[in-house]
Amino acid sequence: MPGLVVFNRRWGIASDDFVFPGLFELFIRILWWIGTMILFTYHKGNFDCNGSAVLRTYLVGLLVVLGLIILSLCAIVYVSAQGTITNPGPRRSIPALVYLRALLYIPELVWASLGALWVSGDSRGCNPATVGAVISAVVASWIILLITGLGVVFVFDPLGDSRHQPPAMEPLGVQDMESNRASQFFSTARSLAVKVWESRLRLLCCCLPQDESQRAAFSSIAQLFSKFFSDTDLVPSDIAAGLALLHQDQDKMERSRDPETIVEHSPSSPIEEDLEVELEKAAHYMQFAAAAYGWPLYIYSNLFTGPCKLCGDCCKSSGADYDIIGGDHLGCHFNSILQTTGLQYRDFVYVSFHNQIYEIPFFVALDHKREAVLVAVRGTLSLKYSDRSVIFFLSLQGISQAAGYIYKKLVNDGILNQALSIVPEYKLVITGHSLGAGTASVLAILLRTSFPTLQCYAFSPPGGLLSKALADYSKDFVVSVVLGKDLVPRLSIPNMEDLKRRILKIVSNCNKPKYRILIQGLWYELFGGDPNDLPTEMDNRREEVLSQPLLGEESLIIRHSSSYQSLGSDDSPAHTAVHLPLFLPGRVLYITEDGPSRRPCFSKPRYRADWSDEMAFRSILISPRMLVDHMPDCVLRALNTLISNRPFSLCPSSFNDNQHNVI
Repeated sequence: MPGLVVFNRRWGIASDDFVFPGLFELFIRILWWIGTMILFTYHKGNFDCNGSAVLRTYLVGLLVVLGLIILSLCAIVYVSAQGTITNPGPRRSIPALVYLRALLYIPELVWASLGALWVSGDSRGCNPATVGAVISAVVASWIILLITGLGVVFVFDPLGDSRHQPPAMEPLGVQDMESNRASQFFSTARSLAVKVWESRLRLLCCCLPQDESQRAAFSSIAQLFSKFFSDTDLVPSDIAAGLALLHQDQDKMERSRDPETIVEHSPSSPIEEDLEVELEKAAHYMQFAAAAYGWPLYIYSNLFTGPCKLCGDCCKSSGADYDIIGGDHLGCHFNSILQTTGLQYRDFVYVSFHNQIYEIPFFVALDHKREAVLVAVRGTLSLKYSDRSVIFFLSLQGISQAAGYIYKKLVNDGILNQALSIVPEYKLVITGHSLGAGTASVLAILLRTSFPTLQCYAFSPPGGLLSKALADYSKDFVVSVVLGKDLVPRLSIPNMEDLKRRILKIVSNCNKPKYRILIQGLWYELFGGDPNDLPTEMDNRREEVLSQPLLGEESLIIRHSSSYQSLGSDDSPAHTAVHLPLFLPGRVLYITEDGPSRRPCFSKPRYRADWSDEMAFRSILISPRMLVDHMPDCVLRALNTLISNRPFSLCPSSFNDNQHNVI
């Protein structure tokens, strides 16, 4: 719903967001009140020590203040739980209750100061337990005041003053003047919003070095966030509720589909043979894409044996021993690559762990098993680099510059010529995961004319990477591998705009209070259940009414951006896209779990593979596995499971291209 308006500005919190924080504080306050009452009753109001009158006054006043706070919290929680996200009418008294609760901070601050004064000067001779109880009360008061202050900073909306209705019609000259003033004001407010987002990112990533490149990255990410959410009046909890509802709605649609028809093929089927060969190659090259991450992923994937295997090698290795390695001072990265790939030191032509913006780690090795000169590009694993990944995922600039950096290294520095001079009969293969997959795909396109037999295997590449013509061109030499409901291959600006539109739609249609949506959504994510039993859309709402723009949805739009479409528009992002539609590179090998969507924690998953159409990834799927399925160890495990469990579970794309088109 629209953000709460108090103190003459809009805040990044809604009137129905006080249920959970209110209940938590209410629980703390009740325990606090009970403890204070027990202390006062035990001593019967008589304290035999210095400053007993001050202590008695403090405890009585504290009981009164806590009682008033408890009553105000009960009212806030009760009123905040009324209505729906787009029906704030039953919660119209929330601003007044917020003012009342804010006023109660004044006597609490006074009493906390009084308690601190008594402890520091007049507590001599008193029972140590009593002194400890008062100290605890004072500390608790200051902690709550500090948390409240941090909460105010967190929900502060720098554009809060710019939420106003369009002015009435004025004469032309006055209207132009007002328009210029409003434009100037909004531009200033938007700049402030970018600065606030940048400050939040710096706070979250305070452990990173604050050099010029880092500041540029934070500024770019801040601009993306502030711009993307600037045309809606959604608060973060509305987005969380919308994602929970959308996940349930997508699961409901998936379960209501007809069972897929599995067509049996003979072992000599060309489609099946091609898919089997590509799966074996993908499983092989994924080892190199995972190895490019270095020791962090190796330790994560081998928790019990990895540290022991690397410990001795790292300790006895010196950076001076490996002159071809950059940025690996102890040699742990390189030793983990040796362990993962099974190659020897002499098989590596070039290894670089140099890691800066647009300059990402990669290595060049001789793969004698597949007779290939292999270039493996690292993805986003380290905190230092993943903080900047949003820039790469939402624009081509980062990926293009990273590919250009590696291209110059390979060609201008003669690295490829050196490798091919050793094994001239070998073909060139480029691979990578995540950001590394996007960079590898663009790099393959750049090198294609010089190396016609080049092949590229891109694992979990970023969505929105290539134009339709370039994606079709790359199908001859690029294979993209996508696992399950991975978010990253579906992450593009058109898909994000489509997701925002769907959130607006489903939030507007829901007739349940937000706290119930969040509780049931959390239960569904953790324990599953039937999505038909969970709130998704308004009951008894006619289909023709749903096809019209809703007043509730319109109220969530601050100003209509070019990307916004009403509920009556087609659901396909391709139909409404304002941004240039971009696609995954090459042919897409899609791997999904075979069987029920939820399985016991310790059961081994079964997978099926299929050649998929690029249009299958034009919508974002909401799922707990949307991030897990992106992890390189999960992709490698799925590929190894597929090639080890023969015969494959294959279903050619000609029979189920449309099966991947989802809401």
